[in-house]
Amino acid sequence: MTQKVAFIGLGVMGYPMAGHLARVGHEVAVYNRTSAKAKAWASEFGGQAALTPAKAAYGAEFIFACVGNDDDVRDVALGADGILAGAASSAIFVDHTTASAGLARELETLATKQGVGFLDAPVSGGQAGAENGALTVMVGGSEQSFARAAPVIEAYAKMCKLLGPAGSGQLTKMVNQICIAGIVQGLSEGLHFAKAAGLDGAAVVDVISKGAAQSWQMENRFETMLAGDFEHGFAVDWMRKDLAICLDEASRNGALLPMAAQVDQFYAEVQALGGSRWDTSSLIARLDAMTKDKS
Repeated sequence: MTQKVAFIGLGVMGYPMAGHLARVGHEVAVYNRTSAKAKAWASEFGGQAALTPAKAAYGAEFIFACVGNDDDVRDVALGADGILAGAASSAIFVDHTTASAGLARELETLATKQGVGFLDAPVSGGQAGAENGALTVMVGGSEQSFARAAPVIEAYAKMCKLLGPAGSGQLTKMVNQICIAGIVQGLSEGLHFAKAAGLDGAAVVDVISKGAAQSWQMENRFETMLAGDFEHGFAVDWMRKDLAICLDEASRNGALLPMAAQVDQFYAEVQALGGSRWDTSSLIARLDAMTKDKS
């Protein structure tokens, strides 16, 4: 069924996500801080470019946001020009930003006061997943809001699951990032070791990827890692932002994250190498640089 929707934030994820909503027939209004990008999206997909988040949200049954961090979400959600100022009492606000669980609970409280549903729904799958409509969406919020929003989210998702009350989506995304950090570090060390041992890295991966060592990162990143090509996907700066959220939450709930904390510092060293915008597989560059320094 065609719905009137709004999408706030047209970065590498939001732009194609909003595009999928338009392609399946929804009436889409978009807002982006860089207005030229909103106009370009509207020209490509036939939607409307709004001047503020409130104007994009006005009259929409579903309002989606995908921006950078907690502060960015507050900027687009609150205030006279924010999403909640324009949202109808029957609307559902779905935040796809990877942010803190505390912010999700705060927004749910504010939304509920004016009769607006709220779901925290961070995504995994990267730019390719967004472009291919194959994202994994981790959701926190009420069953009622989820039941209404899930069929719309399916336009760009291969998996969409309710994990619990507000904040649960963000907490699940933290688990996701913690796991990825360890997997990428292990893969980096393995490939680095293979090169040091004089092995053919591609041949090694061809064998071990058929066994227990297999992972998405191995299948999709080993070639570019061996080539020192780190222009594929989620940037180091954003991973450090996410790991900071994980570590902050762990300080509250008592979880121990020694590996995540160490990998976060390894990413800081990658930043020092000039790799702030390299993708997360660039952990191997740190190891290769250390080897060169010793030679």
